Amino acid sequence: MPSLPSLEDARAFLADFPVVDGHNDLPWALREQVRYDIGARDIAADQSAHLHTDLARLRAGGVGAQYWSVYVRSDLPGAVTATLEQIDCVRQLIERYPADLRAALTAADMEAARAEGRIASLMGAEGGHSIDNSLATLRGLFELGVRYMTLTHNDNIAWADSATDEPVVGGLSPFGHEVVREMNRLGMLVDLSHVAATTMRDALDTSTAPVIFSHSSSRAICDHPRNIPDDVLERLPANGGVAMVTFVPKFVLQAAVDWTEAADENMREKGFHHLDSTAEAMKVHQAFEESHPRPVATVPTVADHLDHMREVAGVDHLGIGGDYDGTAFTPDGLGDVSGYPNLIAELLDRGWSKPDLAKLTWQNSVRVLSAAEDVARDEQSRRGPSNATLEQLDG
Repeated sequence: MPSLPSLEDARAFLADFPVVDGHNDLPWALREQVRYDIGARDIAADQSAHLHTDLARLRAGGVGAQYWSVYVRSDLPGAVTATLEQIDCVRQLIERYPADLRAALTAADMEAARAEGRIASLMGAEGGHSIDNSLATLRGLFELGVRYMTLTHNDNIAWADSATDEPVVGGLSPFGHEVVREMNRLGMLVDLSHVAATTMRDALDTSTAPVIFSHSSSRAICDHPRNIPDDVLERLPANGGVAMVTFVPKFVLQAAVDWTEAADENMREKGFHHLDSTAEAMKVHQAFEESHPRPVATVPTVADHLDHMREVAGVDHLGIGGDYDGTAFTPDGLGDVSGYPNLIAELLDRGWSKPDLAKLTWQNSVRVLSAAEDVARDEQSRRGPSNATLEQLDG
């Protein structure tokens, strides 16, 4: 009788086909904790007391490429400036750790980093508020290395509805469609995590390039508006896009959804933003959890999402986006960036083939960026930059 796959098998597999992770909020954590003093959070040393991420744990987790989120809160004044600071943080990290991190702008750069044994470092902006309704600013972010933009974060913007706000636009406005077209022309991936289902569908109607979900799971398995409905997953094969499953318990475990609603309300009652991860805010979280035990997600919880998403969208359209350092809580077995082998071992145990796992961890995400580059070359051969404004298109 053959033996069951082991953690060693998973680690050996990841040595050949490492993880492309779609979303890690280390830059925001560095802003919040040490105001970008990266020497005070030297990720060449063990940072497990402060962060989900450091270089040793990235290596242990088999991470070969990371989209670093250059996120800023949607209610933060001066979002463009703060986004530029986030980009600068990523650049400082790459410069400080050249033996481990390699700047990547293209799919070819990702493959080159893998061949060198370095972690390809890409950037994704999280929320269209980061461009302040300006296509010129969008182009500026692209020139600085941003390779995806999530159309919204938790709040609506003038031209797109968020999953976690009251509908206003009904999806994308005319200017929102133009943002998608300009992203296609640039070669910037359209990220549909955080957006309303109507926005997802509008973006798929407009985009000529594959889209991504940088950190979203299945709504059929866990009914949270941040997750992807099956009818949208069903459209990914025609689009060529990739849905990158996230690990955040409140997006993968239904009991955690209900618990989180109560915990968030407690934070607001105590005068904190519900996403606040400072030490003082975490004390409030911890006190609430002591009196209201938190439902615990596990590695099988996440694997259940992947099984369903594979059934609906197909294995060619799946990826991983853990959302480390952007969440207060993580599943058992996926507590930090060293945990990916546990998920791969679980999927091997469930009968996932190594060719299918190679698509999940590496190949799909590289392919989708390469396809976006192909679309951009075609678009740029036919038209120049758009100078449309919100006022012109939306009135």
